[in-house]
Amino acid sequence: MAAETSGVDDVASFYEGLGQVLNAAWGENLHYGYWEDGADDSPVEVATARLTDLLVTLLDPAPGAAVLDIGCGVGKPALQLVATRDVHVTGIAISDVEVEQAAERAKEAGRSDVTTFRNADVMELPFADGSFDGAWAVESLLHVPDRGRALAETARVLRPGGRLVIADTAEIPPVGPEGRKVLNNICASYGVSSFATAAEYLELLSAHGFVDVEVRDISDKVVRTGTIMADVVEARRDELAKIDGPEPVDQYIGLMRRAAANPDIGYLVIAATLGPASGS
Repeated sequence: MAAETSGVDDVASFYEGLGQVLNAAWGENLHYGYWEDGADDSPVEVATARLTDLLVTLLDPAPGAAVLDIGCGVGKPALQLVATRDVHVTGIAISDVEVEQAAERAKEAGRSDVTTFRNADVMELPFADGSFDGAWAVESLLHVPDRGRALAETARVLRPGGRLVIADTAEIPPVGPEGRKVLNNICASYGVSSFATAAEYLELLSAHGFVDVEVRDISDKVVRTGTIMADVVEARRDELAKIDGPEPVDQYIGLMRRAAANPDIGYLVIAATLGPASGS
């Protein structure tokens, strides 16, 4: 795993700086897209929504369920969830800017009654034990300095039998020198603490009371995300450089192209159930 460590302020700064640039270029669903195969020419908006649909299916919340969205961003996945399932979503982020944007989008969509957004840290959740029936973390746990503590807190606030779904960029071992260099550069530049492997997730989830863990490597379905995002950002380079300056934009373009071309960097989707006694 990468040795770099990021703090809450670093992550918030990223999403309030370059993250806003990427939202402008990529769209409000600031996560990977899912393409069925090489012939699938779906636009980014469809591909990112398709990935969210996969996570909704894996979470499979019952009607009336309370769901925790860990790292909610500007609220797009949460709004997609409440549009298709009868649930209430509480989204947390460590950026006040994103929390405000998520709340505003929910208001515009007429879904403020079934969504709540607040500033909170997954390593110290401000919720009582057993507050939620399910939770998901969409490309957010890679920012957490202590992933084990985050999963312990998630287990604490879930009810027994609650579902957890994780989508995350991951290391695919053995990681070669170029892959390690790219991973370390991402950590240093974008508020990422570390990238886990499938084995590490299995170990951590088991240690914190999760059972029936299913890990899917969908790297082949999402791999074009980096290249397409780099193309999108590059096409709007001059415009986007006015927001946060040209250097971070150019750095992001180059790093995404290197990451997309490296087989040591993959993407996992994980589903697990909290056992009757979490031990957390």
